Amino acid sequence: MAFIAGPREDGCFLCRAALPGGDDAENLVLWRGRLAFVIMNRFPYASGHLMVTPYRHGGTLPDLSPDEAADMLGLAGRCTRVLAAAFAAEGFNLGFNLGKVAGAGVVDHLHLHVVPRWVGDTNFLPVLGDTRVVPEYLATTFRKLAPYFRAAGD
Repeated sequence: MAFIAGPREDGCFLCRAALPGGDDAENLVLWRGRLAFVIMNRFPYASGHLMVTPYRHGGTLPDLSPDEAADMLGLAGRCTRVLAAAFAAEGFNLGFNLGKVAGAGVVDHLHLHVVPRWVGDTNFLPVLGDTRVVPEYLATTFRKLAPYFRAAGD
């Protein structure tokens, strides 16, 4: 709700993060692929909640080229490998929220959520109680994940 109800920045934060030469650590960009990139969610459902998004602005699945879709899926696979290694994630929820009525906080720049899961976790709380349990700061999570992305290879 902090994201949905909070003040809006001008323009698209995903487009700003996509620009080359920016501060990836400040923007929480963990990896840059050919047509898409991996960014941490500033309002995570769980530690390590990532998003895979194309560089190109667009809000629907038909907006994606086949190459962009393939790059996004490949990066989603990298995310699951990294989260399994860095956080011992035991499972994952991957998904798109397409349209505001479907829960999209950002409706005009497509992104795929990658949420790590563990046996007995509290991931139902964001849905039922508007409560999130995230035990570490985003900057700490960024520093933990960044080396795993570099080591994961292409």
